[in-house]
Amino acid sequence: MGKRRAYVVAGAAWIALGLAGIAHGANDDVRQPESRVVHDVAYGSDPRQRFDVYLPPSPHDAPVIFMVHGGAWAIGDKTNPGVVDSKAAYWLPKGYVLISVNYRLLPGAGPLEQANDVARALAAAQRLAASWGADSHRFVLMGHSAGAHLVALLGADPELLSAAGAVRPRGVVSLDSAAMDVVQIMEFPCHPRLYDRAFGENPRDWAAASPYHRLRSGALPMLAVCSSRRFDACPQARRLAQKAATLGSRVDVLPQDLSHAEINRTLGQPSDYTARVSAFIDGLVAL
Repeated sequence: MGKRRAYVVAGAAWIALGLAGIAHGANDDVRQPESRVVHDVAYGSDPRQRFDVYLPPSPHDAPVIFMVHGGAWAIGDKTNPGVVDSKAAYWLPKGYVLISVNYRLLPGAGPLEQANDVARALAAAQRLAASWGADSHRFVLMGHSAGAHLVALLGADPELLSAAGAVRPRGVVSLDSAAMDVVQIMEFPCHPRLYDRAFGENPRDWAAASPYHRLRSGALPMLAVCSSRRFDACPQARRLAQKAATLGSRVDVLPQDLSHAEINRTLGQPSDYTARVSAFIDGLVAL
């Protein structure tokens, strides 16, 4: 028999232990009715301005991982394979709430507008946190690829979060962004065309959407995971970390011998990689 996905019951999807089976290779799915998913919570009027909330059994003052999907700022969804399954299977049994967020995409919204969407979603989730048994003061931002750029941008300049009414999160986990210094990318003659579509031609727009250029002394603590198989991701992360050190801010760099997709998909599966990311997050949200 194949592996089965979580069941949906009475308007809320109950997470089966099949999530753990997907993540860890189990063959038998067992219903876990205490865990549930709240789908499509609105934080704006646009259909993309929605997030899903994955709740552990009986949460009480639970810490929250706030996950932002990737997709070159132009595609992707909060339910895409690799965004939730392994992470929910790992962090929900640890008592965490996991939120997976959508945001408006290119060409309707550029990266800075997308970061503002994420900030507004965070503020909405924090306002509702107590109703889910979560702690509004123990959120950690996480994102992959373009989502990693967006959470790094918000972490570098938390005023973007406060302008949206969000409570300061505990920190950021950026999963393999190669767009930490947007100005450097755009000034290089042979950069990929996807960056032109995202960041345009105006150098002011490049700087406004660049975590490196927005980084300040009050930045959130950040873990920058990067694929050592790519030529640009780890150098970009190290450059951000070097600047952070001069400002008294914390950016830890975690290179991994994994592909860009694997860095997202395998997080939560048993590995030293998962353990190191988990330790970073646990340290941030400790009471």
